[in-house]
Amino acid sequence: MNHPLKDAQPRLRPFRFAVFALAALVVLSLGFALIPAERPAPAEPSFTERARAAALSTAMDLRASGMDLASTGAADSTALAPVVTLLTIQARALMSPSLMSATPEPAPALSPASPAPSPTAAPLSAAGLVQALADSGTARIKDAQTADGGMARLLAGTGTAQLLAAGRLAAATGVPVPQGAAGAEEEVAGSTTASPCPSPSASAAQRGSGPGALPGTRQVLAAAVAAEQQAAYGYQAALPRLRPTEAGPASEFLAAHKELAAYGGERLRLACGGAVPQQPGYVLDPGFLAAPAAGLGRLEVATLASYGDLVAVSQGQDRKWALSALQAAAGRALHWGADPGPVPGLTLDVGQLPALPAGSGLPATTAGTPSAPGA
Repeated sequence: MNHPLKDAQPRLRPFRFAVFALAALVVLSLGFALIPAERPAPAEPSFTERARAAALSTAMDLRASGMDLASTGAADSTALAPVVTLLTIQARALMSPSLMSATPEPAPALSPASPAPSPTAAPLSAAGLVQALADSGTARIKDAQTADGGMARLLAGTGTAQLLAAGRLAAATGVPVPQGAAGAEEEVAGSTTASPCPSPSASAAQRGSGPGALPGTRQVLAAAVAAEQQAAYGYQAALPRLRPTEAGPASEFLAAHKELAAYGGERLRLACGGAVPQQPGYVLDPGFLAAPAAGLGRLEVATLASYGDLVAVSQGQDRKWALSALQAAAGRALHWGADPGPVPGLTLDVGQLPALPAGSGLPATTAGTPSAPGA
């Protein structure tokens, strides 16, 4: 006769094995849970963010250099004060989250980011500051060719203003003007390739699929062409009333505006947009004919916004052309004694910008933008 306890032992062995296995699994799971997981490596900043950080760092370095030059008397403080004020406003703008995302239209995907330029070393002389301003302006405009929408516009305006500031500071301190600081880059040549745009009878979906068919780009291109047409009309009205010394540059600027209007119309056609009709006339500002030079300055400033918007919404050749046109318009505005602003192409409410970090110091004047000297 078999003993009952001996018969139960073989049946208990699988059960004990299952209990031990479950206990081991619990211990292992608790151990894994108590071991903290490795944090993933932070994502590499985008080209746009690297370009913004480089622009901010350089603006702060240049600002500190200008303040040092003024405090030591190494250069005329009255010439340095507008530059320091300009760089202060630009640094605050580059810190503003609202301006980083302020795009009139989402920007399309662009080329891979390249390394951002290194911060500018603090110059020790007026000539060094002039050169550093010009180098920074050139770098900002180059980065604007690739950066995303709203930041591209901010970088373009920042670089344009720094190039103009380099030229003004060079004239005020008697140092050579760096190459490229006095005017815009050579305008981008237009493409002669026929645009395969859908016919007017095509459906809306087909018309929207043509080359350069971003609606925002077409709208802003049309606005730029309209602004150029109005500027040309203003120059034609002002020419008979300008002094002889002013008539020569005005004639050259008039020809430039006609070329810009024609080239903008060509780019609009390549973007599958409709032609902008030439208006028979425009209502000029009160007092324009009495003070035509000042009126021309206001006309030039009025064209800046459309080119700033075009930088933000466009890409490729359209953006390069907009960058060139923005620089040229800001230079013409300065010629007539108008102020293109601390960031040409972008309207800033300085009072809404964030303050600089504590300990960064304050320039001689911070209430407004530096005033532009007359031509």
